[in-house]
Amino acid sequence: MKLLVIGLGQCGSRIADEFAGLNHRARAQRGIEIVTGAFGINTDVADLSGLRHIKSDYQSRIVIGGRKASGHGVGKINEMGAQLAREDGDKVINAIRTAKRFFESDAFLLIASAGGGTGSGSLPVITQMVKDRYGDKPVYAMVVLPFEHEESTEERTIYNTATCLKSVSAVADAVFLVDNQRYVRKDSSLGNNLAGVNEQIVEPFYDLLCAGEEKKQKYIGAKVLDAGDIIQTLGGWTVLGSGVTQVHSFLQRGADFRTKSTETHRGIESMDEALSELSLRCNPADAARAMYLLSAPHREMNVDLVKELGDYLRSLAPNAIIRCGDYPRESGVIQVTVIMSALSDVERVKKYYLKAIQLVPEYERRQEVAETKRRAIDEAGEQVPSLIA
Repeated sequence: MKLLVIGLGQCGSRIADEFAGLNHRARAQRGIEIVTGAFGINTDVADLSGLRHIKSDYQSRIVIGGRKASGHGVGKINEMGAQLAREDGDKVINAIRTAKRFFESDAFLLIASAGGGTGSGSLPVITQMVKDRYGDKPVYAMVVLPFEHEESTEERTIYNTATCLKSVSAVADAVFLVDNQRYVRKDSSLGNNLAGVNEQIVEPFYDLLCAGEEKKQKYIGAKVLDAGDIIQTLGGWTVLGSGVTQVHSFLQRGADFRTKSTETHRGIESMDEALSELSLRCNPADAARAMYLLSAPHREMNVDLVKELGDYLRSLAPNAIIRCGDYPRESGVIQVTVIMSALSDVERVKKYYLKAIQLVPEYERRQEVAETKRRAIDEAGEQVPSLIA
């Protein structure tokens, strides 16, 4: 599957930059393309300057709201981010057509942090614009949820997240939910943490996108998971994850039952890890669609292993339409990538909505109090002479 990736705001642009790096890796290691174009969109010039893989030309790194934001962001006001996206959205639509492989794209992926200003506000607006212009291709959104400390110290973050989630879910074909907090390493510096988080967010897409684009016959699976399978799986609220276990010895013909059982167990371990590392904690039973991709050395994959994985996922997601595939590419490991989609219940999203509803009257009360105090000051100074003619 080939994606055209658009990052919005600081967080979204940096994750889009990771996708561009992932494409460089796929090209170098496997001779295939999985990203037809990567773009960073922001109101802050400095943030765009820190990208590593996205081209540095003005059509790949796009500044919106130059006159109103003066290249310094919107200060977490996502209404302004949405307004600037509406005004300058044509710059984005025109720029993405410059990608050399634009018409090879199977889908669009737009990425932003829900708690910020530029990304949170512009994500639903640009998503709608892309859908209106290119309605024949799926348009997916990836929404990165805020860290715990952001939610506890910045009320505006919760409001932004709720409005972003509600707006983008109404226009995107599927919304990948990513919980920043699940990837944090407490003993790492802030810079290393953010870089590590972005890398972990993008990594599960690697084999998933490569499997259907593979060109070498020996690496093409018995059941190829291609763009059509992924498109049919994705819809509504979606999460994904991947798990890996090491393989120390190949399963040879004539191996005893203990060896075969061990290899099957390793596959189940990989799926368990993938489910525990889903981008957002959820109940698999709430998924209406699910998919898994088994990546392992050719000799490690057998009918029993595929059956066990399928039966296991079926037991966890009994209501889901399940698709699966194999990719005989990985060396020395068994890796399982899992997608849970069309989730009927996402507790985290409901919490944001409920908290935002409580915040709205509180914001209005604070504005009324502030306005009352300002009027009192003005009234107290009515009899004071003014130096302005």
